[in-house]
Amino acid sequence: MFKCNVNGIADAKVHKNYNIGKIFASFFVFNSKNAYLCKHSMINNKKTNMNSQQQIKPYVIGLDLGGTNSVFGIVDSRGEIKATTSIKTQGYTTAEEYVDAAMESLQLIIDQVGGIDTIKAMGIGAPNANYYNGTIELAPNLVWANKTIVPLAKMFSDRLNGIPVAMTNDANAAAIGEMTYGVARGMKNFIMITLGTGVGSGIVVNGQLLYGHDGFAGELGHVTMVREGGRTCGCGRTGCLETYCSATGVARTAREMLSKSAIPSLLRELDPEKITSLDVAIAAGKGDEIANEIFRFTGEMLGKACADFTAFSSPEAFVFFGGLVKAGDLIMNPIKDAYDAHVMNIFKGKAKFLVSGLDGASAAVLGASAIGWEI
Repeated sequence: MFKCNVNGIADAKVHKNYNIGKIFASFFVFNSKNAYLCKHSMINNKKTNMNSQQQIKPYVIGLDLGGTNSVFGIVDSRGEIKATTSIKTQGYTTAEEYVDAAMESLQLIIDQVGGIDTIKAMGIGAPNANYYNGTIELAPNLVWANKTIVPLAKMFSDRLNGIPVAMTNDANAAAIGEMTYGVARGMKNFIMITLGTGVGSGIVVNGQLLYGHDGFAGELGHVTMVREGGRTCGCGRTGCLETYCSATGVARTAREMLSKSAIPSLLRELDPEKITSLDVAIAAGKGDEIANEIFRFTGEMLGKACADFTAFSSPEAFVFFGGLVKAGDLIMNPIKDAYDAHVMNIFKGKAKFLVSGLDGASAAVLGASAIGWEI
């Protein structure tokens, strides 16, 4: 179904079926059903006209909208990020304020590549993004979207001269970027785990991203790990994986362990309310006993969760991405050990545990941009 106003800027739902296991001209096509589009993307002979379209409009915008930072990249068809900028995601009370700040920053790099006429489309990776509707819906970690449905794709399209805009879950975007450009290239069954402000996941089965009937499948960060007395999660439930294994969860674990133990620790020199996962990693690297126990606890919980995830999709790999992964073996070794101890025998020794091969926000930005190439 496609509904459009006379200016060609509208809400649209376009049904498509793609196979993301194939890569065409360094960008890929992925399984989708409905996405917010504008009339500009309605090209009858899409494949025939693709080369001429790229010659006229050689770039797309990719937005990695994280819980802390929003990173924009202007990307060409070879996957090269030509210009980047970023803003803080929080600090705004409304989505309108966020988009105003985003546009002020984004316009600078659009001008760097020759203006809006060089931009074909925009793809967004965001928490609680509904790929089918182009909306962010009740995102617990976003102040301006935690109690409402935000039509972010349309808001950006309206501000960008009506170019088509599509969006997906931020972890899905990271998975797409990793499958196209990173360590998951060529894989058809893997699970992307993003460890940042929250815990996100992108699940690829038989070469296709798993969206479910409503666009929200794969929220592995919100599986319940602690049934009784679990931590309160921003989603409104308790005991979610995210409350323990995100960067903020690690900081929370640090405060709890410090309050319950008298063991000397470098972390005691810091204000407990300002401790970060980076502080914990630095202390652990110096041999701090409590800091190392924090990572052991975190990695063990993640490993157990991955063992459970394997039971339903049997991935050939888990790919980890995000700031917390920079702790290296401090986090990865406990994950592997716990996984081996708890996974079903039939799955033992089959899954790889990989760290993202893309730097910083590149995986999510490139993944988001690849969405833009196909609309």
